[in-house]
Amino acid sequence: MSIFLVGGGPDTVTTPVVFDRFMREVRHRAAGGRVARIVVVLVDDEGSSEYFLPAYLDPLRARAACEVVTVLLHPGGAVAPDVFADVDAIVVGGGPTPVYLDALRNAAPAIRLAVAAGAPYLGFSAGAMVAPSRAIIGGYRVRGTEVCGEECSEGLDEVEIRDGLGLVPFAVDVHAAQAGTLGRAVAAVVSGLVDKAVAVDENTALVLPHSDPQEQQAIGTGNCWLVRGTGHKATVSVLSAA
Repeated sequence: MSIFLVGGGPDTVTTPVVFDRFMREVRHRAAGGRVARIVVVLVDDEGSSEYFLPAYLDPLRARAACEVVTVLLHPGGAVAPDVFADVDAIVVGGGPTPVYLDALRNAAPAIRLAVAAGAPYLGFSAGAMVAPSRAIIGGYRVRGTEVCGEECSEGLDEVEIRDGLGLVPFAVDVHAAQAGTLGRAVAAVVSGLVDKAVAVDENTALVLPHSDPQEQQAIGTGNCWLVRGTGHKATVSVLSAA
């Protein structure tokens, strides 16, 4: 089973390949006619989930019979770890990255345990950014220098790195080509904030199979930009989904 890191929200996934691949793994995990149990985590900002939630739920239900447990997050709230017990898959949506990280912090060990046991993880935008051991959660400057647009800052000035869910060993940024956040990923590596990072385009997912996490694959229509540090420099390679 795999970890899927998507560079945008489901509204930017215009090809079905991401949901197709994810639900194929969910069906495999729930073999034998059992109905799969999927936890979907989404921030609700003054009722916003009423509009955004169908974009997550409809593609799941269209591909397999499943029991969906919806967890709506609010600023200052926290998710109980036992929500992730005995799950077949986990979906974490897009929105304000700091809110997701704060709400999921106490449940991180339970999420890691579920994923290690074979539950596929599908993170959209913020859900992808919080997946690493050390996560980029926002900011648009590094040591006072702008590295991406302020609209991508999550209300933070300096780029901030916090402990994430611990699912992958590299930092993740999203909306790479569309929002120019590749610059933030590169700057985070060059400045030593993280050792390595991946910036993922919209309509694209980086897939890491549990069987061999080194076998990274890009699916969708865009690119995954792999950033590695070499001293005070960075090397960027491209993993193309096309």
